[in-house]
Amino acid sequence: VTNMPVLIEGESGTGKELVASAIHNESLRANKLFVPVNCGALPESLLESELFGHVRGAFTGAIRDKKGRFELANGGTIFLDEIGDISPAVQVKLLRVLQEGKFERLGSEETIRVDVRVISATNKNLREEVKTGRFREDLYYRLNVVPIHLPSLRERRNDIPILAEHCLKKILEDNNRKDVVIAPETMDFLISYDWPGNVRELENCIERAVLLSSDNVIHGHHLPPTLQTAEASGTAHRGTLDATLANIERDLILDALKAARGNKAKAARALGISERIMGLRVKKYGIDPKRFR
Repeated sequence: VTNMPVLIEGESGTGKELVASAIHNESLRANKLFVPVNCGALPESLLESELFGHVRGAFTGAIRDKKGRFELANGGTIFLDEIGDISPAVQVKLLRVLQEGKFERLGSEETIRVDVRVISATNKNLREEVKTGRFREDLYYRLNVVPIHLPSLRERRNDIPILAEHCLKKILEDNNRKDVVIAPETMDFLISYDWPGNVRELENCIERAVLLSSDNVIHGHHLPPTLQTAEASGTAHRGTLDATLANIERDLILDALKAARGNKAKAARALGISERIMGLRVKKYGIDPKRFR
């Protein structure tokens, strides 16, 4: 089971490497290396050397033998980020490693065998890349044994309060600060925004706000101008009719809880719904009534 390749698809900033690392840490290979490679950051010649290594004299500047990432990851896991950006030539060599577990370093005829689990990730639609001929179909099916799709942050707004608090805690620890909190109205801003940069953008936003806050409370004016503009212009809420209705329902729940100072029973009566329904809606929208007390 632990040898099965995993393909993680999702927009940039959704935390694909964190998921890959978690998969490795929960596998029987956890005591071996987890080796990440950003395939989109290197040109073809350098990427091939990075993945498979080279011997001295293989190309100009190759002054010594070098192990590739596959060799370093032997027994463990290699994480190939932005796999959709690799060239056809590298795709062929990668397919061979997946099929046979062997390769040669650049400039060498010696075959090296490895036992490596491959986890790959992309922000592209690889199925469409296959249709257009930019990605090998056989390689796609080799990589896509266990597919995982990471939804964008705007598709899981209920997670935003938890993620925001997690980011805040991490940033405070890194900066030796404490007792900074996110104001309720600021959390509303965060939940409403579409987050095109996903979790990475959220983390940067919280970090900026912590630096700007002077009274240990993160207010709306501490957020980036783009976020405030989106909220003010009403463009933060987009999508289907269902999403729009859900946003209206969530706003009604928030208003009722604010008026009732976090008392769910009182808020439920004000809206003419049962306490059970109120409890379900609070859970659905990730609302903490305690913050209104």
